Amino acid sequence: MEKVATRGRPREFDTDEALGQALRLFWQKGYEGTSLSDLTEAMGITRPSLYAAFGNKENLFSLALDLYEKDKLAYIGEAVEAPTARAVAETLLLGSVDVATGDECRGCMGVIASVGCQSIEPSIRDDVNARAESAKQLIVDRMQRAIDAGEFIVPTDATAITRYLLALMQGMSVQAQSGASRAELLQVTESALLSWPSR
Repeated sequence: MEKVATRGRPREFDTDEALGQALRLFWQKGYEGTSLSDLTEAMGITRPSLYAAFGNKENLFSLALDLYEKDKLAYIGEAVEAPTARAVAETLLLGSVDVATGDECRGCMGVIASVGCQSIEPSIRDDVNARAESAKQLIVDRMQRAIDAGEFIVPTDATAITRYLLALMQGMSVQAQSGASRAELLQVTESALLSWPSR
């Protein structure tokens, strides 16, 4: 836990805690909807301190995405280690429900960021898209291993089945933002698993 002294001010602030506040704000408002004034107020620091500790707003957003992936998307790494494709799907869907309905922030930051990044700086859009593509490829590779192992009972394409899973996850995130409850989203997960095409 790093402490950073703010120039011209005697007190210090906790960069981890400040970054967590920035993550919550970006999650709630998106990149474009979050102003520097919003950030400094939520983080409890001055604008010079923000620049000194985190660089510019774009870099702060990237660091917030790093924290989000580490804290909120760990279930993706756990999922691809699951013993069967069905267990992979279950872990992904349940993890998605947990993230989408947890804390004070509803929905998935990745979905919110990608929806809100169409008109902003290409570097941010490219970063968000590259992160999403990397996660997708992990799942595609795992599904291909399951296909090669003969787990699927019908002809299955690894990319297509991954896109199906991601569409479910993103759809549940959007529904959570619209007020769907955890119980309702668990019913979606249960329905999806009932029709899952592998053993």
